Amino acid sequence: MNPANRQRFRLSGGTELSFITAGEATKPALLLLHGFPSSAQEFRNVIPELSQAAYVVAPDLPGFGQSDVLPSPSFSTFSDAISELLDHLAIKRRVIYLHDSGAAVGLLIAMRAPELVSGLIVQNANAHRTGFGPVWDAQLRFWSEPTKENEAAAAVDLTFEFMREQYLGGLPENVATTVSGEPWVEDWRVMNLPGRMETQLALIADYKNHAARFGAIAQYLEKRQPPALMLWGRHDPYFDIAETLTWMQDLPRMEAHIFDGGHFLLETHAAAALSLMLAFIKQMQRDGHHA
Repeated sequence: MNPANRQRFRLSGGTELSFITAGEATKPALLLLHGFPSSAQEFRNVIPELSQAAYVVAPDLPGFGQSDVLPSPSFSTFSDAISELLDHLAIKRRVIYLHDSGAAVGLLIAMRAPELVSGLIVQNANAHRTGFGPVWDAQLRFWSEPTKENEAAAAVDLTFEFMREQYLGGLPENVATTVSGEPWVEDWRVMNLPGRMETQLALIADYKNHAARFGAIAQYLEKRQPPALMLWGRHDPYFDIAETLTWMQDLPRMEAHIFDGGHFLLETHAAAALSLMLAFIKQMQRDGHHA
């Protein structure tokens, strides 16, 4: 196993990104982009084995984990920051793992340089309106009427209880018991550091801009048809199961797997997801997508 190496990188704007690398830089690159409210720690159960087949790069998004807060947090400035990191590491072709808010970042990176995308791994990621179930109602109201009152309603879930819910909410009891430890405790600690809540509020508002890009994202997917693997936790209320079908309509060759899991699929189904990811990466190597 290749040991994971945590490093820091100073962005041109002066703030620092914390990121993990593992594996040999000569291998195909795999960019792992985590979801809310976690960090690169989301991938701790799969990085050692993935590093046997790929050069793994797992950043903490700005304002998450050990990365600094950006002065103007948005999915666009996040994608700028991650792109700068990829340039620093001299990474050209890459597979991008898209999860939750990390998908809003990764899809921007993909669309800016589609020729460098070897493939996509899609895990509980909205790129179409079909992903918005009833739990999005408060956010949709806030986007259409950005009053202080509607902002407060949209941000009502920035609590310790909701951090826990992201890991356990909706899971069948026998699945919930497989979540190891209490990772939400660290997420909540980080969320209360200076500037972190402000970052989350900015992203709640900016997700409207991600939704406005859904048409462009669909055009990108339909035109480019990147090789893709879907790993989906069906009990995640923020990523409606209907979203899986829309992804499959855009990418008719995508291999799709729906699990009896939730938002943090890799907490409960790491082994099964890992074997599928390794097979996907190796298949792309055989098909020459990394040439």
